[in-house]
Amino acid sequence: MVEAGRLKLGFIALNDAAPMIVADALGYFAEEGLQAELSRQVSWATMRDKLSVGALDGAHMLAPTALATSIGAGAPEPTPLVAPLALNLNGPAVTLSSRLAGVVGDDGSADGLARLVARRRQEGASPITLAVVFPFSIHNYLLRDWLARSGLDPDRDVRLTVAPPARMTGLLVDGVVEGFCVTEPWDTAAVVAGAGVIAVRGGRIWPRTPDKVFAVAEACAAADPPRLQALLRAMIRAAAWCDAPDNRAALAEILSRPHYVGAEARVIARSLGDIVYDADGAGQPLPVHAAWLLAQMMRWGHIPPDTDIAAVARRVYRPDLYAQAAASLGMSTPAPTDSLVGYGANGAFSLADARGEALHAPLSRVSQD
Repeated sequence: MVEAGRLKLGFIALNDAAPMIVADALGYFAEEGLQAELSRQVSWATMRDKLSVGALDGAHMLAPTALATSIGAGAPEPTPLVAPLALNLNGPAVTLSSRLAGVVGDDGSADGLARLVARRRQEGASPITLAVVFPFSIHNYLLRDWLARSGLDPDRDVRLTVAPPARMTGLLVDGVVEGFCVTEPWDTAAVVAGAGVIAVRGGRIWPRTPDKVFAVAEACAAADPPRLQALLRAMIRAAAWCDAPDNRAALAEILSRPHYVGAEARVIARSLGDIVYDADGAGQPLPVHAAWLLAQMMRWGHIPPDTDIAAVARRVYRPDLYAQAAASLGMSTPAPTDSLVGYGANGAFSLADARGEALHAPLSRVSQD
């Protein structure tokens, strides 16, 4: 058992915080000798900043933000982080206002939206406004790729804005935005409210979409390895519990509690369909996932073109730390691989290809990659 010590762990009110929330609610942290306090944060920027200055000991974090923070992109200086656990695969979706229901086709493409954008441009109307949760987010890059596949340039043809996840439905109802990309339950919440329609789920665009990670400062991880292993064991156990079909109703109830996600249990239960927390190695933080995300960040000019994608991916994403914790629980882990099939329009993707594909993509980023 790890010697007790109070830890403050940040999270945002989303379904993919479930491994942290369940570890707290079911006492898994306590069973590891940890006094962990979950602290709900209002924004991803606040989460990043608090983790960077040590006000949080660990955080539920957007995977691209963990990578960006580690190299100082979008911040005054770098704060090296490590991600020893992937909190989920799948979960995000693109939701459009119910006023735009007619542009949503069965093929899941943005072709109908592209036609609407062209028509509005001809009429001299203002651009459609779409929201994402943070510039360095899977949601930003997922939405951009979805638009680009139908010939839309996200930087010219639409207006992108940033909003906290829990505010998305209200902004849709008020007409401030006409769509958004966010992780559940806030897509389903918009549907239940009659304000939106889900145009496409992230897993249809990028199968097994990498989304959130658990992140800690690299220096803290090195300073107290036993404590980090205890945290990981608790959350790995929780992730496995979350994935058990018989636990999904109980999971929805736990997440619905006001101090956790706070949405209605029936909405959360309806929104849990495609998210994966642990099954088939979902919790293993694969460097190739990080490389794919870094390639997207480079594609849109959000990180320097000379970034060593493979080096950053391997430094931040730490499957070795995950494997150590899983092994201590008697769980086997899939062998890490440098090949990835099924992400984006390019099909096969590898660490070795990452930088070259990212640099090529801007030349044709709104046609074919």
